[in-house]
Amino acid sequence: MDKLIHGIAADATVRVMAAVTTETVREAVRRHQTSPTVSAALGRMLTGTLLLGSSLKEFDRLTVKIESEGAVEGIVAEAVSDGTVRGYVKNSIAELPLKENGKFDVSGIIGKGMFYVIRESGFDLGLHREPYVGTVPITSGEIAEDFAYYLAKSEQIPSAVMLGVLLQPEDPYVTCAGGVMIQMLPTANENVAVMIEDTILHAPQLTTAIKEGATPEDLLKMTLGIIDYEILGEKDVRFECNCSFDRAVQLISSLGHAEVKSMLEEDKGAKMTCGFCNELYTLDENDLRKMLETERV
Repeated sequence: MDKLIHGIAADATVRVMAAVTTETVREAVRRHQTSPTVSAALGRMLTGTLLLGSSLKEFDRLTVKIESEGAVEGIVAEAVSDGTVRGYVKNSIAELPLKENGKFDVSGIIGKGMFYVIRESGFDLGLHREPYVGTVPITSGEIAEDFAYYLAKSEQIPSAVMLGVLLQPEDPYVTCAGGVMIQMLPTANENVAVMIEDTILHAPQLTTAIKEGATPEDLLKMTLGIIDYEILGEKDVRFECNCSFDRAVQLISSLGHAEVKSMLEEDKGAKMTCGFCNELYTLDENDLRKMLETERV
């Protein structure tokens, strides 16, 4: 099971989060059948959203969205407090050749665009509070840097963000995935920031460490070096959608009596695919008749 931890460091002047998200990214890639470069982009986006939402409270929801001019067109990830995350890309088969250094050209398939962070509270209780929405231009398209740029510009939190997804041609396609997020609070000492920067500069590659068995705490140690830290919370994380057959029925019912009747008479049923997880829901003639007979539409 994938894990995420969050805590504080340097006498509570630094906020830290780390996660191993291999199975989470594998499930997302399996569901959306993404190309290699899109798999790397979606995996980074899901991991970054989990890290940013590490301290979400019950009934909170965090959505991170990229709207881009590149071939991928857009990426959305949504996390809630129980450690579940879901997400999708608009163009799952976008692809570009590897860069000269052998890495995926994530920035190339994203291109220019906007980076959005949407924080909501009480949505499951039916509370319609105004969400917080932060927006910045995409600064690199590599996603980790875009999370850091958003935090610095929109929330005034200087941060270091590392996100990695390692792929291989054979199954399992996703070898490993994970990330680390370090946030400097206003009381942080500049010397601490310099120490962390230097430690990160000389640290092993993130995916190499995870492939060799590193845990989230190992990733924190690798990032913080000699700086003391305290873990405040740990949770299991996974890719999971809140869609269901009942929700599919509700959505189709909302189309109205005439539309449902048309589906019954012309199509002999109805199908609905969830955009977030690609799950297909099929309603047969009996399901549609029941809707009409019980005046659900």
